[in-house]
Amino acid sequence: MNMTEMRPLTSENLEQCIELYMNVFNHEPWNESWTYEMAKERLSDLLHTPKFIGYLFQDAHNPVGFVAGNSKVSYQGLTYYLAELCVNNERQGKGHGSRMLQSLEAELQKREIKSLYLLTANSGLAEAFYLKNDYVVNEDRLVMKKNF
Repeated sequence: MNMTEMRPLTSENLEQCIELYMNVFNHEPWNESWTYEMAKERLSDLLHTPKFIGYLFQDAHNPVGFVAGNSKVSYQGLTYYLAELCVNNERQGKGHGSRMLQSLEAELQKREIKSLYLLTANSGLAEAFYLKNDYVVNEDRLVMKKNF
């Protein structure tokens, strides 16, 4: 197995992330319907968020996956919002996602970021993945929404 390289996610390698994003989220278990333009806008907007931190993981120039989000100031210090974690369909279930998450956590700690939070679907594969990686459900917070 090749060594996976971790590179900062930039406008230069965003194209690979757009393709990956569409391939992953337009298939099981998500079955969403992302067009190229929508995925490009979502990831470009994220890239331009203040305090953006993201990484593309590759082996032999093939994308394995990416992580992306941004840090925010809180009264307890910096926290990081993990907006996207995406693993190539053909690479899922082989530990790549966990290694990507661990690499991200190490980078965040070097930057004195104290915590990481994310939103994910209840009771799905993603929740199980984060629980396995020592994440806990935040009982102090509730996600609320309103449809228009």
